[in-house]
Amino acid sequence: MNDTRSDTNSVRYYCTAGNGMESFLVDEVKRKLAAKDVLQFPGKVLFSSSAMVDRVRSLKAAERLFLLLKQDSPLGLPAHTSPARASYVLQSRLFSDRNQWTGAVRTWSRLQGELAANRNADKTTAVRARKETEGGNGDEEEGKFLVESRKRTRELRVEEWESKKLRSDKQINDKEEEADVLDLSDVKDVEENEAPDTERSREIDTNQISGTYHTAARPEHNVGSCSRTMDQQEMENVSFRINCKCSGSLSRCLSAQEISKLLGAGLSRLLGWKADLKRPQLEINAHLSNDYILLGIPLTRSPLASRSYIKTTGLRSTIAWAMASLAQIQPGFCVVDPMCGVGTILIEAAQEHKAACFLGVDIDDGQLQKANENKTFAELGSRVHLLKASSMGLPLPSCSIDAVICDLPLGRKFDTKINMAVKLPLILSEMERILCVGGTLVVLLSPQLSSLMKKLLAQKHTGPTSDQKATPPAGMQE
Repeated sequence: MNDTRSDTNSVRYYCTAGNGMESFLVDEVKRKLAAKDVLQFPGKVLFSSSAMVDRVRSLKAAERLFLLLKQDSPLGLPAHTSPARASYVLQSRLFSDRNQWTGAVRTWSRLQGELAANRNADKTTAVRARKETEGGNGDEEEGKFLVESRKRTRELRVEEWESKKLRSDKQINDKEEEADVLDLSDVKDVEENEAPDTERSREIDTNQISGTYHTAARPEHNVGSCSRTMDQQEMENVSFRINCKCSGSLSRCLSAQEISKLLGAGLSRLLGWKADLKRPQLEINAHLSNDYILLGIPLTRSPLASRSYIKTTGLRSTIAWAMASLAQIQPGFCVVDPMCGVGTILIEAAQEHKAACFLGVDIDDGQLQKANENKTFAELGSRVHLLKASSMGLPLPSCSIDAVICDLPLGRKFDTKINMAVKLPLILSEMERILCVGGTLVVLLSPQLSSLMKKLLAQKHTGPTSDQKATPPAGMQE
């Protein structure tokens, strides 16, 4: 399957990103998706890509993925602008181009179809893999599965044709009321051409499972007329809801709730859409600030940061991935997390780097158990190993590890009995010992521990002054 579209069919997206993660996301979309026209805002990255949406969905530094509907400059309202004036300016800015809205929804619908096809393909692959693992009658069961699937497909197609025929009959009977919506002569032509062929299709031998339902060839203008009518009906029957965030000068004139109502009313007038707060077909996300106006449609129900391959979460997956990317892991590298917890960093790194090996170390049995469950759930096999040991006395040879990645426990999310300010020098010394020459150390620290670490490194590189006694930092033994 081709992973890219033609450049003329590139799609404009935007992703949300955590604080400080924007630069990681910019680098990722350029490297993985060959993205163009990349723009960075606080908490958001906009880009165009011809990559298939399934590849776009695999971004690791992003929180959520949206189809970009509209990007515009801020309203720039003067002080003391009345709510009525602000409403008028906003509506004229957002609803000036009807085709922009309808085109975006058609693109969104196409991308949803691609995502659904990929999900079905993944399920089929998983079924086959499971049957190959189980052995036995796997091929026979798969054949039965495909036969039943084809039978159901043909039955659904016949039912769909009968349903369309009933609707066409009703439209013909009510032609005076529906004359402005549908070309009745086209419907009649379609029905006359479909009916004989349908009778022939019903005579197909039921043993020919691979047979499919076909309709007779019809004049080209009839197909186009019906297609245009269905598109128009679909566009008029879209249900939606608005999710709005507003800041800056506009928020002093209109609240987010008022803007949501304004957008909803405008869409209903412009396109005939209907608001549905509980189960809408699509959601419009609007973010208006002093820097930009962004409108987008979410492409996935759950955030990209919610990894399907992680059972128990620890460190946020996007941050874990960013730390692994900073380690510049290469094929054949040996990577260690000396305080691995539930193993989030190791799993993110192993998912990205297939040709490296990983070792997680922790002193807590409960954390190691969860890390092992995560490892099994992610199906990483022998690429990730776990070891019970103290980070202040790692049972590893000196200069044997290519990269060390560690999220030091700060006692905020999980209770810890370790006084990190006291133990930090010894922990860092042990990490440095096992690193090979030219190795990489990536550590996640609080601002306080980061300041302490900088002082320790400065003392190490400058050494004690002539009138200062050389004493080891707190926590280190002579």
